[in-house]
Amino acid sequence: MKTNELILLLQIAGVLHLGLMCAGVMMPRAVNLRGNLAVLPPFIRRLFWVYYCFVALCLVSFGIITTTMAGTLASGSDLARAMCVFMASFWTLRLIAATFVFDVRPYLTNTFWRLGYHATNIVFIYLPVVYVLAAWKGGQ
Repeated sequence: MKTNELILLLQIAGVLHLGLMCAGVMMPRAVNLRGNLAVLPPFIRRLFWVYYCFVALCLVSFGIITTTMAGTLASGSDLARAMCVFMASFWTLRLIAATFVFDVRPYLTNTFWRLGYHATNIVFIYLPVVYVLAAWKGGQ
């Protein structure tokens, strides 16, 4: 694979992270998050929101880093490979969670939510594939 092709695949991955942010912003409404969290003790409710914001920060950071530093990530340097392996692992674990841990069927109440769910799963497949490819083929 040519470096320019790998850079393009990484830039697409970066933009897809930002697309996942859009899905993440819509998720609270889709699952009635405020209503479901209202029954929890205040500490647990705040803890969840802090985690939710940290995940959002990771998505934004991954997207910006991948989009703006795609050439560096494709370089094959030790740090670039380490970062790509980390992000491939992150997204592989997220795909496993989406497949085997979360049961979102009760929330897929219309075509829009079902299409969004399938689109995010396609992204969850694309991202680890691209990062593994960058870790393996970077610099060649």
